[in-house]
Amino acid sequence: MNIILASASPRRREILELIGLAPDAILPSEADETVEASLPPEEKVMTLAARKAASVAARDDLPPDALIIASDTVVVYGGTVLGKPRDRADGCRMLKMLSGRTHAVYTGVCLLYQNKKQIFYNKTDVEFYPLTDGEINAYLDTGEPFDKAGAYGIQGKGSVLVRRIDGDFFSVMGLPAAQVRRAVREIAEK
Repeated sequence: MNIILASASPRRREILELIGLAPDAILPSEADETVEASLPPEEKVMTLAARKAASVAARDDLPPDALIIASDTVVVYGGTVLGKPRDRADGCRMLKMLSGRTHAVYTGVCLLYQNKKQIFYNKTDVEFYPLTDGEINAYLDTGEPFDKAGAYGIQGKGSVLVRRIDGDFFSVMGLPAAQVRRAVREIAEK
């Protein structure tokens, strides 16, 4: 089995390596990531994960035993989906919105292996400490928030923003490790 990660995310690669599924290749998807705004977050992340997996599966240079793993993550607060911040002001807006509150992180995963498909999602609730303007600006100064949904990385400097989580830590990073490991075993055995 050749494991293909359909993402350029170093965090997703690290998670796969941690659970014994080191990717044989990293082939970021070039799929269109626009979806209907009215889709519930769990449908959005599963739709996008499936679209990313299909985009990579359409390549003609894949080995016949390729297992494609694709994922999508969004942060949701008060019905608003928070993607990656456009700029510093947008990152500041997001962090102020999340300050002292609980938000949800949804991660969708799609596995494709020998004409078999598994799609699932994970939802984790994350509560932030109340943040001062100084804390927000200091975090923005690190540069870390700008390539992350919701403008923070729980595995990095953003860890100090988080009071508690209810759910899967790795899902907040971008890939629910235990669910993925079990799903890979199931799809390989079918």
